[in-house]
Amino acid sequence: MRLSHLPLRLATGAFILNSGLDKRGLDADSAAGLQGMAAGAIPRLGTMPPQQFGKVLSTGEMALGAALLAPFVSPLVAGAALTAFSGGLLQTYRKTPGLTRDDGVRPTPAGVAVAKDVWLLAAGLALVLDGLIDDAKGAARSTKKATRKKARAVKKALPV
Repeated sequence: MRLSHLPLRLATGAFILNSGLDKRGLDADSAAGLQGMAAGAIPRLGTMPPQQFGKVLSTGEMALGAALLAPFVSPLVAGAALTAFSGGLLQTYRKTPGLTRDDGVRPTPAGVAVAKDVWLLAAGLALVLDGLIDDAKGAARSTKKATRKKARAVKKALPV
């Protein structure tokens, strides 16, 4: 893990892990309320029982938080997971009536708490981009190293 990723991963990972831990024992009404908002954005989520939805959401948040905190999880994988999760949150924000103004983008006072999740999207995208750049640099180094090795072998094989 790069040192520059540490603040992003600690802040987002701890926040999301805590959120998942808080949802572990959701009562049926709370789970149904969260499910109703989520189903407005992703209709398939409305087909499962509310208690099951609450458990899946809690487990997913805990797993994502742990992945962000784990230094052995690549920035590309952690960032992709965070980007997907925050994309779902922002879709919920956009689709839930009363959270956005008439333009469909700017939050109402009630929507500010959800609109702030745009920062999670930004953090996820930053990790993905860094992961892609690091992978490309690694591939370039490997190619360069293999080319040098091949050139040395060819040079050795040539008669003097």
